[in-house]
Amino acid sequence: MCLACAEAAANGAAIDMCLCGAPQTQAAFARIEADLSRRQMLGGTAAVLGMFAGFGLAPGEVRAQTPGRPLLLTNLRHFDGMTLAMQEGRDILIEGDRIAALPAAGQGPEEAERIDCGGRAVIPGLIDAHWHSTLVAVTQTQAMAADIGFVHLMAGREAGATLMRGFTTVRDTGGPAFGLQLAIDRGVLPGPRIFPSGAMISQTSGHGDFRLLNELPRADGDLAYAERVGVAALADGRAEVLRRAREQLMKGASQVKIMAGGGVSSLYDPLDSLQFLEEEMQAAVRAAADWGTYVCAHVYTAQGIQRALRAGVKSIEHGQLADTATIRMMREEGAWWSIQPFLADEDANPKSDPRQQAKQMEVAQGTVRAFEEGRAEGVNMAFGTDILMNPAGTPSQGRQLAKLTRFMPSLEALRMATGAAGELLALSGERAPYEGRLGVIEEGAPADLLVVEGDPEAGLDWLDDPVANLPLIMKGGALVKDALA
Repeated sequence: MCLACAEAAANGAAIDMCLCGAPQTQAAFARIEADLSRRQMLGGTAAVLGMFAGFGLAPGEVRAQTPGRPLLLTNLRHFDGMTLAMQEGRDILIEGDRIAALPAAGQGPEEAERIDCGGRAVIPGLIDAHWHSTLVAVTQTQAMAADIGFVHLMAGREAGATLMRGFTTVRDTGGPAFGLQLAIDRGVLPGPRIFPSGAMISQTSGHGDFRLLNELPRADGDLAYAERVGVAALADGRAEVLRRAREQLMKGASQVKIMAGGGVSSLYDPLDSLQFLEEEMQAAVRAAADWGTYVCAHVYTAQGIQRALRAGVKSIEHGQLADTATIRMMREEGAWWSIQPFLADEDANPKSDPRQQAKQMEVAQGTVRAFEEGRAEGVNMAFGTDILMNPAGTPSQGRQLAKLTRFMPSLEALRMATGAAGELLALSGERAPYEGRLGVIEEGAPADLLVVEGDPEAGLDWLDDPVANLPLIMKGGALVKDALA
């Protein structure tokens, strides 16, 4: 409870909701922000934080525009998120939270507030299509044993760091991220847009079954800790899969996540194991389709991928052990391949158990071929990191995108984390939490923009240190960071 609510309660007031979200409080926030210009806000962050300290909050974003005035980014080159070439001769006009137009350079409205980009490149906000908002900044022991309040607080802190790395949107592929999403969307915390899956749905003994052997057998109605806190949901048979999928949709899932094969982090399911019968997967697919959305599936092997595709799964997560026939099946089905640069290098999620290490190396050996053949076959591919229970690894998020230049030109890699990833997010249809086409710079798109110290066409090395090399970060027309002179 924030200070305002605590004081109200002490005075005997009946409280139905935190006053931080009350209209009068939000109006006060708006008045404070409206009194500060863009430059004053950036220069006086400490003072602003002090204003909000009594509420236990800080403003998550900085206003991009003086109220009533459009904003014009000038003196720039831009990558639109889809075209594999840098665009020149255009400015970017922003009104409210949208890109209003791309006028010819120097032709924007006179009344617009201007930001001179100094000839730098502007790109869409980055999208990580495989992220675990609540599980990335804690260790596996903390995720499975610590008080869930600690896990959520760590997730809140990491959300701000994610945004400052230039990732303005993430697709959360498993974990209790609904509360974090709500806090970010209401402006309580800084962070990216979140497309949440909710709990990962797993069969007994599957990749989402985090129990130890001494917790077996399971009695009907028993819930493991990971289930109680919303990390995973165990389901066996069509009826249980339907129930668990519908529960996540009820909570606000933009897509449903199932575990269709073995994984690296888990100890008791072999990497080559097939998980969920085809009819069980079909139950999840039908539940999602009835809500106008889709299912994504964790799976590595050819046989598991093919089963998932036959069941109607639209997004394959990982898939590094696919063979040629399976890769072609993904293309023919129009499915998406949400793939990560798992290379068993210094950025890999740390594994101490020899069984995990062996599985990690097997996946790494398939990664290079997966990227090369998937690209050659023309499969829809989107970038993700799957940094998982690895607090030390979170700063590598941008660097892992830069690794894709090993397999393709830099703008093609960048498209996987912008326009292409936005197309994958659009599969959520009416269940998408945000309006507009993400990952692109075009009229009508949300104004999620990055100014880059570097040439995206020449390489992505600037992503090794995105905090230093992104002098301007904008999310929904609001300046999160503006370090331009």
